[in-house]
Amino acid sequence: MAATSQLYNQLKDAEPFFLLAGPNVIESEEHILRMAKHIKHIATKVGLPLVFKSSFDKANRTSSKSFRGPGLAEGLKILEKVKVAYDLPIVTDVHEAYQCEEVGKVADIIQIPAFLCRQTDLLVAAAQTGKIINIKKGQFCAPSVMENSAEKVRLAGNPNVMVCERGTMFGYNDLIVDPRNFEWMRDANCPVVADITHALQQPAGKKLEGGGVASGGLRELIPCIARTAVAVGVDGIFMEVHDDPLSAPVDGPTQWPLRHLEELLEELIAIARVTKGKQRFQIDLTPYRD
Repeated sequence: MAATSQLYNQLKDAEPFFLLAGPNVIESEEHILRMAKHIKHIATKVGLPLVFKSSFDKANRTSSKSFRGPGLAEGLKILEKVKVAYDLPIVTDVHEAYQCEEVGKVADIIQIPAFLCRQTDLLVAAAQTGKIINIKKGQFCAPSVMENSAEKVRLAGNPNVMVCERGTMFGYNDLIVDPRNFEWMRDANCPVVADITHALQQPAGKKLEGGGVASGGLRELIPCIARTAVAVGVDGIFMEVHDDPLSAPVDGPTQWPLRHLEELLEELIAIARVTKGKQRFQIDLTPYRD
C-alpha cells in the first residue's frame, strides 16, 4: 500500500500533468514490449511521469466477431514482462469483480470501464486490492455521478482514486466532450484525467467487411480535445497510441500515431505551463466602485 500511495502522490503532484498511454489492447508480446520501449523513451524525453496502458481483454467490443485480446492469464504475464523490462507502472482495465485480485498482483492502476462506472461490486472489489483506481465516466453520466463512484472506492478503504472524462453521448454513434466536466469533476476531490482518444469515438459507427460493426472515430480532432483539456488544467492525460493505427485490431480510428506522440506532448506541455487551469478563479461579486 505504501508503494501505491507513493505513486498516487507522484501522479497527483505531477507538473504539468501525468500520462497514461499505450496501445488499446495487447496484440502480441513483441508488439507491446516494443511500444513500451518507445513510449517510455518519449515520456522521459519530454519529462512526463508515465503509466503504461494496455488491455488483456476488450470485453465490450461492439461485435462478437471482433478481436478481444489474449485473455486474463496470458495478458497479465505480458504486462508483467513490460513492468520488469522497462521499470514502468501499469494500468489495465477489469470488467468483472473476480478479475480484480489477479490484476492487482500486476497492475499499479486498475481501470474501471465507462460502461461499468456505477457497478458497486466491481468498484469495491477493485478498491480492496489497494491499488490506484481510475474510474472512466460513463458516456451516459453527468459529471456529478463521479463523486459517488469515487466515494464507493473510498468507503471500501482505498483513498487512491482518480476519475476520467471520456466523452458524452450526442445522439446516436457520436460523442462530444463538454469542457465544463473537467471543472465539475473536481468535486470528486481526486485527480481528474482526460481520455483524449476514446472521447473521439463514434460508437458502432463503422461497418466491417464480412459483417458486424465496430467503433469509428475522429483521430484528427484528438489534438483539439487535448489542447482543451490541458488548458482547463486536468491532472492527467490518457491516450491510446499505436505504431500503425490503420492496422490496429481495436479502435484504430482513435489511436494516436506513435510517430507524432512527442510532437503532441511537447505542445500540450507548453500550453499547460502558460495557463492557470489547475487554479479555480476566485470571482469577486462585490459592487465595483470608481
